[in-house]
Amino acid sequence: MKKIFLLIAAISITLGGMAQKGKVNSALTLIEQGELDKAKTTLDEAMVHPKSKDWTNTYYAKGKLFQAIYDAKDTKYASYSADPLADAYAAYQKAIEIDEKDASKKKIITNSCYNLLVISYGDQGITKFQAGDFTGALKSFDTQIQIMESDLYVGAIDTGIYYNAGLAALNSKDYNAGVKYFQKCIDLKYLGITPHFQLAECYTGMGQAQKAEQYLLDLPKMFPEDKNITLSLIDMYIKNNQFEKAIQYIDIAKADDPTNYSLYYASGIMYLNQLVFDKAIADLTKAHQLKDDIFDTNYGLGAAYINYGGDLFLKANDLIDIKAYNEAVEVANTQYFNALPYMEKALEFNPDNIDVMTSLKELYFRLRQKDAALNQKYNEINAKIQALENK
Repeated sequence: MKKIFLLIAAISITLGGMAQKGKVNSALTLIEQGELDKAKTTLDEAMVHPKSKDWTNTYYAKGKLFQAIYDAKDTKYASYSADPLADAYAAYQKAIEIDEKDASKKKIITNSCYNLLVISYGDQGITKFQAGDFTGALKSFDTQIQIMESDLYVGAIDTGIYYNAGLAALNSKDYNAGVKYFQKCIDLKYLGITPHFQLAECYTGMGQAQKAEQYLLDLPKMFPEDKNITLSLIDMYIKNNQFEKAIQYIDIAKADDPTNYSLYYASGIMYLNQLVFDKAIADLTKAHQLKDDIFDTNYGLGAAYINYGGDLFLKANDLIDIKAYNEAVEVANTQYFNALPYMEKALEFNPDNIDVMTSLKELYFRLRQKDAALNQKYNEINAKIQALENK
């Protein structure tokens, strides 16, 4: 009788374990059916039961669940996980770790679990990048690459993933990661010359300006016909405040592309920052002639005339002779009048730009004694500024 009782007890214990493992299989079925809340409840029970909490299939099911939660993109599951993809990946890794027979590896490969994770991590990275969370995007792309390079990923490697990671690294100012990923793109000959430019930009961000400069200067050896090298050098010199070198290469670019307004705009702004007003106005005028239907060329030329007028007015204050002073002030006012149409046009392109409105307010106030019509414009712009400030 005692032996029969022990046999029954043993069977009961075995059946109890089987029941818990059955819940895991039930959870997998619920996941397939999209019943993720029920699957979560069922799996939570299995995760704490002694017979199933350390079972490899339990963690496999957990991975499937959290990946399904991410893919569902339903806020009702938000409380289940702060980062469902990370939880899914960790669960798959745990399943592999505790599986002595490698059945989980085979199951993950057969069911393309890692391939699907790569797709989901790519989606997550792009979403974060577009939202401006570049650090988060880089983390997603890093993990995506880690999974893609594992032996459980089946299929060809998408080279574009390295480029996405490089862009996220560059924008998040993780320049070391940027160098790694853009160099990978270069090694794989992805996108031609483009990652070379971004690699140089990473060197600049790392404070290695000379290395970045030399890298760009060497590029024509590999890409002799590419004119974008000159533009990249110009951009780098401007960012490093090396205006003389920037102007030198802008002149080269102008010779190759004389109708590119942005070249004249760039040199005009640099001359303006250096208070070389005649060259600034000449280049900004040319930029405006080539492209007069945008904010930048109108505002840039207007600002050049205003700054030039202000400089002339300050110099007039140093004059002792009244006649010479009055004549100098008239010349300064002429520059202010020159600025008006461009500033007014700039406001048409950007009606709520407070800098443009403030400049116009000062111009109208200064010049209204010479043109009575400007009194009304002064009152209108002043009222508009006050309305914006009171919002």
